[in-house]
Amino acid sequence: MSEAFDRKEAWIAQEEAVRQGFATPGTSGREVVGRYDGLGFLQAMMKGELPFPPIMETLNFALIECEAGRVVFQGTPQFAHYNPIGSVHGGWYCAILDSALGCVVQSTLPRGKGYTTLEIKVNMIRPLTDKTGPVRAEGRIIHTGGQTAVAEATLFDSNGKLYASSTTTCLIFDIPQ
Repeated sequence: MSEAFDRKEAWIAQEEAVRQGFATPGTSGREVVGRYDGLGFLQAMMKGELPFPPIMETLNFALIECEAGRVVFQGTPQFAHYNPIGSVHGGWYCAILDSALGCVVQSTLPRGKGYTTLEIKVNMIRPLTDKTGPVRAEGRIIHTGGQTAVAEATLFDSNGKLYASSTTTCLIFDIPQ
């Protein structure tokens, strides 16, 4: 078997294992979010202690790795994500990349802090289709300060082929208790 095939199969197995640990879809209120530091919140979600966001189910992607300053989302584009011209809609790229960007910022925040996206830029490099297979959006932190954070993310397949890149600036704020 080829290395690329083995990597693709390993990616699929990893996503299936992570999804089995998820709770039901839902949201967590400010009072719950405020009890965790950013990384702890993401890890609690991955362990099934907190609900996972419904958008992950709707758009068929999931948070599969998280550590301080780095997160990975994986998804498989489907025909249901197509635009009228026969490829995956740009909104799907934006959603998985925005999730990686936002969560990587979240992973660096102390307890009692939250964030919101101020701007996002996405460069779509090549089309995704329902034949592409799983892709990963890897988010990396560039800077986290007292009021803003900057992050970058790339979207690539199991062969390492790049499909998109993106950056974000986020506003950091206190979560009212």
